[in-house]
Amino acid sequence: MTAATVVTGIGVMAPTGMDAGRHWAATVRGDAAIGPITRFDPEPYSSRLAGEIAGFEPGDHLPSRLLPQTDHMTRLALVAADEALADAGVEPSELPEYAVGVVTASTAGGFEFGHRELEKLWSKGPEHVSAYQSFAWFYAVNTGQISIRHGLRGPSGVLVTEQAGGLDSLAQARRQVRGGIPFMIGGGVDGSPCPWGWVAQQSTGRVSTEQEPDRAYRPFHAGATGHVPGEGGALFVLESADGARARGARTVYGEISGYAATFDPPPGTDRPPTLRRAAELALADAGVTAREVDVVFADAAGVPELDAIEADALRALFGPSGVPVTAPKTMTGRLGAGGAALDLATALLAIRHGVIPPTVNVPRPAPEYELDLVSAPRRARLSVALVLARGHGGFNAAMVVRGPR
Repeated sequence: MTAATVVTGIGVMAPTGMDAGRHWAATVRGDAAIGPITRFDPEPYSSRLAGEIAGFEPGDHLPSRLLPQTDHMTRLALVAADEALADAGVEPSELPEYAVGVVTASTAGGFEFGHRELEKLWSKGPEHVSAYQSFAWFYAVNTGQISIRHGLRGPSGVLVTEQAGGLDSLAQARRQVRGGIPFMIGGGVDGSPCPWGWVAQQSTGRVSTEQEPDRAYRPFHAGATGHVPGEGGALFVLESADGARARGARTVYGEISGYAATFDPPPGTDRPPTLRRAAELALADAGVTAREVDVVFADAAGVPELDAIEADALRALFGPSGVPVTAPKTMTGRLGAGGAALDLATALLAIRHGVIPPTVNVPRPAPEYELDLVSAPRRARLSVALVLARGHGGFNAAMVVRGPR
């Protein structure tokens, strides 16, 4: 039997709070953090709302020498990694040379970095410009900067599967722990709060143009008009349950017990979407049945046809209104690769505190979805949570987490 992989450290940087404690308190209260964009002038754009992290001053958290070398998203990721390591009580400098690795996910955050680098290259002449080079460089920046900052020489990698990336990176980190690496940092911190990124986001046709924050992102609602993008996410320290026990880990938040990923067929084919299959495979990997799942953290696209696909999958797995479903990302917006990672952090905290956080601004889901959508904090005994994520382009990921055993 494969040894369990557990989470012993969480670092959160989110619109709802710049650490796990503040994020959890705001989420349980239902404090939505979506509002008008402040990081650039949104007036020329049809979508003008975002979930931004207010009050983040990188100089308060990071050495001044790092600031010229990094962009906004990388700074957020560095702080989240610092928090996760401190929370786990892990000091990499005291460990063997290859004892800690890093796997992160990123997608939308590359826009800001790429925009900045392309401006530098363009100043030298158009022949120097390569958008591929700028984005490829960014995808390695978060992992590389975290590794350099802490002297980590274990396995590393970056996954690019949009909203599904946070779960995919954690699954890769779990593989490394199962393979004998003592500690892995995994998760995602992401976002696209720049003019170039905003154009790309709007090109999907899935971003809401509603100007009222409490009406802009309402998944599973009859008036759903799309989603609101945001910035942030979560990073985690993973280790084996045996290793955590042997070193006397201060906290074990829970176990990553199941995972699966699938890819949807091309549009226009007769084959069905595969989100349900991802969930079934994740449950099988965890060795649990649908009846044992206490709560589902939904992907919650906010686009009617995508919401219908997810509701169909949940109904097929659990029956009509067969399991509590929540989407606390309605408070933050969809955070690219950071979204599912933040959902996983919230799921672990929900199990720890025995509270299902609410889906704000959706007092009642559309009746045809037949969902038990949690719209106010609900106390419950929680042992097993299923987290779902879908990335633009057909990526699906599902992860099962248990409370500590």
